Amino acid sequence: MGSTNGYDALLVVSFGGPEGPEDVMPFLENVVRGRGVPRERLLEVEAHYQRFGGVSPINRQCRDLIAALDVGLPVYWGNRNWHPFLEDTVRRMTEDGVRKAAALVTAAYSSYSSCRQYLDDIARARAAVPGAPEIVKLRHYFDHPGFVTAMADHTRAALARLPEGERDTARLVFTAHSIPLSMARTAGPAGGAYEAQLRETAALVTERVDPERAFDLVWQSRSGPPQVPWLEPDVCDHLEALHADGVRAAVLVPIGFVSDHMEVVYDLDVEAAATADKLGMALSRAATAGTHPAFVSMVGELLAEPEPAGCAATCCPAPVRPASSRPSVPAPGGDR
Repeated sequence: MGSTNGYDALLVVSFGGPEGPEDVMPFLENVVRGRGVPRERLLEVEAHYQRFGGVSPINRQCRDLIAALDVGLPVYWGNRNWHPFLEDTVRRMTEDGVRKAAALVTAAYSSYSSCRQYLDDIARARAAVPGAPEIVKLRHYFDHPGFVTAMADHTRAALARLPEGERDTARLVFTAHSIPLSMARTAGPAGGAYEAQLRETAALVTERVDPERAFDLVWQSRSGPPQVPWLEPDVCDHLEALHADGVRAAVLVPIGFVSDHMEVVYDLDVEAAATADKLGMALSRAATAGTHPAFVSMVGELLAEPEPAGCAATCCPAPVRPASSRPSVPAPGGDR
């Protein structure tokens, strides 16, 4: 491969997820620590995980991605909320003599949760480890041809799984994790970038699949109190609206996620699938980028790009949380 800008390691940074029934509640408590989330809300989300044996797909998919990478550098892996924790990984990197690492975050877009919060995580981990290496976060890759190609191929495969008579008129429905409007439309350098980047990715994927086909961008997995506005429409509500307009088939394309998370396997494969079944609508769900060869190759290409400039301190600020609003569980199984 080409130049790696003086990096001597690659660090994959992800959200983390439980890997057994006994992990679920401690994991969720890590996710919401300091937010005062009611216990009943945690128990509600815990039930989603226990439906799948207490295992989120995200850690397995991180391992699969790391195994597929061939970037000519040692690859490390650290999570925000579950083992292997980021601080422990940075300590191991320091002990191994790593001096400068590139960080690939498993979130492709700009927002507080998918960008700034990871920068803060990395800064805290480095501060906790004397002599920690320099860590450079690689750029957002929502528009990288490797990501777009992977999602286009998976979308074509999902279309092919529909009944033959429904494929030509099926609606493409791109989904991403909803976030509060206060986070999505902040002022500053990244204000509104999350939604705009997702729309660009949806358009790029559709152009590859079928430029004449209609598509929508909708949202999933909101977890906040009803009085706090989040990005809409919800995917299940949108399926209802499509059905009312006479649409008989749809493909859900989870472009907001680079690997399967609990939000994908529960909110789409369970809840959205149940909505479509109730409506009598044919539904197919595209795979996430995962270990598609183009996505795997993308990582090496990002390493060879000129080192990205650091984000401004005002980029992707935390959302303003009204004092009267009940805290929510943010993305309990994945990134956005």
